[in-house]
Amino acid sequence: MSNINIEERMKHYRVQGLSLLFIENGQISKIEHHGTLKAGTHHQVDEHSVFNACSISKFLTSMLVMKLVEQGYLNLDEDVNEKLKAWKVPENPFTKHKKVTLRNLLCHQSGIIDPADSFSPLHALQAKPSSIVDLLNGKSPYCQSRIEVSNEPWHKFHYSDAGFCIIQQLIEDVMKQSFDAIMDELIFKSLNMANSTFSTSITKSQEKIFACGHHQNGELVTGNYPIYPYSAASGLWTSPTDLAKLLLEFMNAIKGSSKIGISAKLAKAFIQPQGGKAWTGLGLFLDGSEHEVEISSLGWGVGFQCMLVAYPYLEKGFIVMTNTDLGVHQMKGIIGDLYKSFMSCT
Repeated sequence: MSNINIEERMKHYRVQGLSLLFIENGQISKIEHHGTLKAGTHHQVDEHSVFNACSISKFLTSMLVMKLVEQGYLNLDEDVNEKLKAWKVPENPFTKHKKVTLRNLLCHQSGIIDPADSFSPLHALQAKPSSIVDLLNGKSPYCQSRIEVSNEPWHKFHYSDAGFCIIQQLIEDVMKQSFDAIMDELIFKSLNMANSTFSTSITKSQEKIFACGHHQNGELVTGNYPIYPYSAASGLWTSPTDLAKLLLEFMNAIKGSSKIGISAKLAKAFIQPQGGKAWTGLGLFLDGSEHEVEISSLGWGVGFQCMLVAYPYLEKGFIVMTNTDLGVHQMKGIIGDLYKSFMSCT
């Protein structure tokens, strides 16, 4: 449990709003909410408050991939071009001997490197890309260079939003539905994640529960709500309680009691080191090994920072979401303080 003065730490780090949650013995043991949704208002953060999850979206995407692999729609180790229809990974000398697969996309070892200055949030004067295909072809404001393989697959680790855009397109091509609709049907509704969405426009009614983003100096970010119109990589808006439902589903899958039909064998495979890198699983990062393995997913974008950490075999977890970009890595700010507090209690 938290044993620090959160309000004092929030003031010290200039954090506007924060929500955190602890899991013990495979269930939520404590939830706390602090601060406000928007600077200068009295709209308090509560159990319904929704934050930008940023790259924690990748953990959600990996859960959907597990479901579709289990159902036989996807294969972790085949060339993704076998099932991609609307767009193909361009063939070049780097793909001659090793191919881009779902496995190496999930663990950021596909040889794809995000172009410089790419994958920014949606701005009012920009148009949403009409499709992920536009983005992958370098025909959107979010990525103005065509995505291609820049190193031989499995040669190096390069954290890649583009890789998860390819996963999104693969899922859409195979399932013949939009990624958002598939996620809503197979994950959100199945796990009762009622406060989770990939909304690319915030309505007046949503403003009552959506947290606004804030810079390190406390100022609101431009447009209040940074939107990332590439769902699989960074598009998720959610609450710690909804993320806990997702995390508990993963823990239950490890035990062989998944609600959505993920086998223990497959769930365990996702937290095995990939490509000789001890610290990267499939859609998650790893520390430690065997039954004491720690899994984590971090989110950091314009105006928001968050963290999900768990020990799936020990059935313990910790989730914190803030509506402030602290300007430093999570481990060096209030999230790091809370993580260390959590660790001292494990």
